[in-house]
Amino acid sequence: MTESSEPDTDLDSLGPIDFIVVEFPANESNFTGEMVEELLKLVEAGIIRVVDVLILVKDTDGVVDAMELSDLDNLGPLETIAAELAELLAEEDVAHLAAAMDPGSTAGVLIWENLWAAPFAAAARRSGGQLIADGRIPIQAIIASIEADANIIEEGD
Repeated sequence: MTESSEPDTDLDSLGPIDFIVVEFPANESNFTGEMVEELLKLVEAGIIRVVDVLILVKDTDGVVDAMELSDLDNLGPLETIAAELAELLAEEDVAHLAAAMDPGSTAGVLIWENLWAAPFAAAARRSGGQLIADGRIPIQAIIASIEADANIIEEGD
């Protein structure tokens, strides 16, 4: 992802930056309601800072249209977040993210700073440390592992 910074962002105190892409099948996208409420709770609690939000629409021919929140009308509660976005994704980033999407689908891309981890990350950098790897275990993999363990236990009884 390309780098961009807001003028009043202290680069020495930044926390880790993460992203997710949530895809919805054709005619099943809903970017309001519960997801927005939960996102705003995280922001208001100071747990995260939203860095960028994109809506990607991939037509049946595979052509992708990317929209920033500022491109959309009637943002409602997201209006406060939209004013503070860094819009750091470049065209090649969008193409990379959209490659995993199915034709005819819509996806929301959320990029956020983990404010809860910023003090630790800054301390690590001041100590000369640098992040050399990170990752995430998909929740589907954890559920599958728990279910497999439960099946083994049931079979052992």
